[in-house]
This record gives sequence, C-alpha cells and structure tokens, in this order.
Amino acid sequence: MTVYFPQHLPYPTVENYSIKPGEAIIRTDMEAGPARQRRRYTQTPSKISVRWLMNPEQFCVFEAWYKYHAKEGGEWFFITLLGGIGLSSQEARFTQQFEAKLLNGYLWEITSELEIRDRPTLSEDAMAIVADSDFNLLMKTTDRLHILVHRTLPVKLN
Repeated sequence: MTVYFPQHLPYPTVENYSIKPGEAIIRTDMEAGPARQRRRYTQTPSKISVRWLMNPEQFCVFEAWYKYHAKEGGEWFFITLLGGIGLSSQEARFTQQFEAKLLNGYLWEITSELEIRDRPTLSEDAMAIVADSDFNLLMKTTDRLHILVHRTLPVKLN
C-alpha cells in the first residue's frame, strides 16, 4: 500500500529546515601523496530536519496518521518537501520519533528528521544547459515562453 502524508496538513516550516546528503564517496589516505577518493554509491539517502506548526485538530490527525499509516515512523511515505528544484513529492520515512511541544497553549511544534531515498535534482542534460548559458537570460527566456504558450496564444476549440 502506498502511503501519503495527509494533504490537508501543513508543509514543514522553513525555520530549522536543513538537508544533509549522505556520504557517497569513500576516502583512502595514502602513506605518501594525496588521498584517493572514489564514488561508493550512485544514490545516497539524505536526512532532512523538519518542523511543523499545527493547531490541535491538525496534530490529532498527524498523530493518528503517524501511528496507523506511517507505522510509528517505520513506513516509507510520499510527502511534498522543499529542495533545490523547489517543492516536489519525495519518498521519505522518519529516522527518529517526532517530538511535539505545545507553544502558547494552542499551537503544536512538531520536530523530527526524515530520510529521503534520493534528492530530486536537475537532470544532467538540464544542468549542462544551465552551466553553458547566461542564467538570467535563460530565466527571462523561459518566463517569456511560458507566458506565450499559456497566456498569449489563442486557444482553438474544435
């Protein structure tokens, strides 16, 4: 069964939000000369520190979802998280039990750490285009193309 984070619960806040990629290389120190390094994995999990602010009703839903659907944090689930390419759906699971703290007698602050299987990034081809282009000009061009296609061009109805 595919598990999803409840859509009506808030996104994690940006305060204290951090991404820590896993180690993908192995390093061997040499007796003489520079150390040698090589890539150990092509896909490394990353850790994301998260913090949610929820009202009592949202926290009630979160606790039940965590217990029954996320299996006390052990189950993989899909959640929308922020990364370098913006908000995207990612497969995650909890690496530690969440902590909930009552703020101002009303809001709940929930903190924890998530592990994601693979950070979404630009494709290698897209990265090559961005690296070989004037980034500001590229952004202006794509914005203008978006406006042309989605707002300016007439829609033909058959």
